[in-house]
Amino acid sequence: MTTPGVDQERIARAVREILLAIGEDPARPGLARTPQRVAEAYAEFFGGLAVDPLVHLADTVPLDAGIRRAKGGADADTPTTSDAVVLRDLDFRSVCEHHLLPFVGTAHVAYLPGDRVVGLGRIPAVVDTLASRPQLQERLAEEIADALETGLEPKGVLVVLDAQHRCVTTRGSRQERSSTVTIASRGALAEPAARAEIVALIGARRD
Repeated sequence: MTTPGVDQERIARAVREILLAIGEDPARPGLARTPQRVAEAYAEFFGGLAVDPLVHLADTVPLDAGIRRAKGGADADTPTTSDAVVLRDLDFRSVCEHHLLPFVGTAHVAYLPGDRVVGLGRIPAVVDTLASRPQLQERLAEEIADALETGLEPKGVLVVLDAQHRCVTTRGSRQERSSTVTIASRGALAEPAARAEIVALIGARRD
């Protein structure tokens, strides 16, 4: 499969050079197809470079203001965490740009709708698109939050990423059980009490 912006033949040639550089024979049976396999994997890993994450948020649904007013009270138009849309346990994988090794983990995404909401399947698509690039976990969380803020104009956004980095677990000090947690927040969910409430909800155990 051809992925726009990814030159698989060039990647395959580079992988052959790497195999030669480590003293291997790229022509031997076990490695003969490795350059092409790596090229195909890289096309998948980095396919998000050619995709604008905002395309996933283009098809929104107006949020009826009457829904909020039906709750009653003068503060019905003031967002509270009870209005939040929270998606927990979204699996993602990305590639660390420092060593080109994968990091794999879970994303939790919450937003306080403004005038619009989006289909729940669109949020994982945003995460996957932005993760399918050479990344830093800290930047990935910020980019997801920025995309949701731009695409949905919500009252607040919170993104929590928890991932294991293969450059930490398989090389150097090899901290095999170590994971990294990063948080990005915007708007009303940047306020400490509201953010803490959503983080507690994310961490609550299911029955």
